[in-house]
Amino acid sequence: MISLKSAREIEAMKASGAIIAGMHQELAKIIEPGMESWAIEEFCHKYIEEHGGVAAQIGFETYKYATCVSINDYVCHAIPRKGVFLKAGDIVKVDTVVELDGAFSDSCWTFAVGEVSPEVAGLMEATKKALYLGIDQAVIGNRIGDIGAAIDGYLTEQGYGNVREYIGHGIGPTMHEEPSVPHFGNAGRGLRLKEGMTITIEPMVTLGGWQTRIVAEEADWDAAKTADGSWCAQYEHTLAITKEGPKILTSQDAEMDAKYL
Repeated sequence: MISLKSAREIEAMKASGAIIAGMHQELAKIIEPGMESWAIEEFCHKYIEEHGGVAAQIGFETYKYATCVSINDYVCHAIPRKGVFLKAGDIVKVDTVVELDGAFSDSCWTFAVGEVSPEVAGLMEATKKALYLGIDQAVIGNRIGDIGAAIDGYLTEQGYGNVREYIGHGIGPTMHEEPSVPHFGNAGRGLRLKEGMTITIEPMVTLGGWQTRIVAEEADWDAAKTADGSWCAQYEHTLAITKEGPKILTSQDAEMDAKYL
């Protein structure tokens, strides 16, 4: 079922999203070579709780952690680990969901660990641009396919892989809801967007092919890696469809996102 949110509900989600945005902003200041994957989990979990939020991923489909911490060729859903340390030149995706007073928000960000190669820097830049091309299509009257077509057209043109197995989704009043929001598709096709919808757009983009493979992280949890071992970047925002256009609810940069706030 798709729920249409009131202005009050969207404001509540924005407050939840501000916790994630602040968490990512502070995390960016401490990500460095030698940092343990588990230290990212500890920092994020503590930040969420200290700001009044609930780490909503804990307990979701048996998941035990506040974050997913996916390094290099991991696409998504990797667990934070003790004894796994970031190296100079790595990239790490940190994904979390926060609930605040019943309102949910979801965001993933890719961080460079020290100085990355020009190829990897280009991947990160292209992935972020693809996200915003998708956001620009999230307007009343457009269709889900318009979002995916804008993202996939750009990434194909640039020669990147666009992961298809993992996609965006509706969010609120639970973590994952309809509609599904693929990062590929045909313009003018699919569900029509309506005022009050709240969705995530979260392209996962690779330096190689788009295919993934499953990796058993724990007895009851699987992660995804690229099938060809190529590195992957991901950026994700939660947003609302409004009369004034798409409104980003997890913005980290008021200046860059001014037209979406």
